Amino acid sequence: MKKILFAATIVLTAVLGTACATSGETKSAGTATAAIAAAKEAQAKAHAVGHEFTGVSKMIKKAEKLAAEGKADEAIKLAEKAKFEAEAGVQQYEDQKDAGPRF
Repeated sequence: MKKILFAATIVLTAVLGTACATSGETKSAGTATAAIAAAKEAQAKAHAVGHEFTGVSKMIKKAEKLAAEGKADEAIKLAEKAKFEAEAGVQQYEDQKDAGPRF
């Protein structure tokens, strides 16, 4: 049941993310900074439980670089993806922390 809910959450997030990305609104640098900060917070949580996915830190660094270049929309999109992957790592930890062989 948890796997189905997790998969549904992933699909819903992807659909909503696409809808938000295509809304045509230009986002500010402040919004990019907030998105990057949220991604870093999620990354710290994933790191704390030992389930940080490998590409998260690279995505955050690239988002910071894009924000510095004034490409706020791209930076936000990448930061949101990094946050999602970090949260997925925490969710994976929660789902599998009691996993083991059942004899």
